[in-house]
Amino acid sequence: MTKQLHLAAQYLATAAKSFLEAKSDDSHTNLGFSIEEKSLQTWALDANGTKLCLNYEQFSLEWKSHESNSFLLDGKTHEEIVNWLSQTSKTLGFEKPYQFDLHYDMPYSMNPTDQFKKSDTQELILLRSLAQNALKSFLNIENLTSDIRIWPHHFDTGAFCVLNDGSGKSIGMGLSIPDAMIDDHYFYISGYIGHDGLDTANFAPLTKGKWLNDGFKGAVLSASGISTEIAVQFFREAFKAYVS
Repeated sequence: MTKQLHLAAQYLATAAKSFLEAKSDDSHTNLGFSIEEKSLQTWALDANGTKLCLNYEQFSLEWKSHESNSFLLDGKTHEEIVNWLSQTSKTLGFEKPYQFDLHYDMPYSMNPTDQFKKSDTQELILLRSLAQNALKSFLNIENLTSDIRIWPHHFDTGAFCVLNDGSGKSIGMGLSIPDAMIDDHYFYISGYIGHDGLDTANFAPLTKGKWLNDGFKGAVLSASGISTEIAVQFFREAFKAYVS
């Protein structure tokens, strides 16, 4: 179901690309997660605050505006979804046309005739909520400032902070979906100077999770069975290694 949601999130990313002014870091296409509404949401796409949302629980696309409209994805093809978005965006008053135009490669794809298929999403809702709450708590405790956003390409929930201690360091952290490095959802945190990852070879072992220093330089912790408190502990302990 992670793959299905990742693919469906691209409709939100391409809506943002269609209707918002482009930013050099691509942040106009990143997404928020509403714990209350159990949905991914774009930035406001017009002056009326219209957003396109992906409801995890219903597995549907939803326009959140003065004229709400939703579309169940189960059993639908890519062509049907693009047609719905094109028609409804016009109805909502968008002057530019909606275009499904990705500017990056995805790790998987759908054929035009493939259908989306819904299965249970409760675990994935809980994981997104866990990541949101853990990152918010960590940032508050450490007096750090960052948006908490989901980047549609890698589909991680992430935060990024430039430290104001004069060190030139920045810290990225979040929750990643399973990938070639770890076959599970996992929390991560890494430090940088510029674009270069900081060496972790001499960092003390962590109470939870582990340090990596080959390719990805940072700390990781499998998200299975992890509470908000343990996730926050992981972020704080690893963060201290970077600032001490």
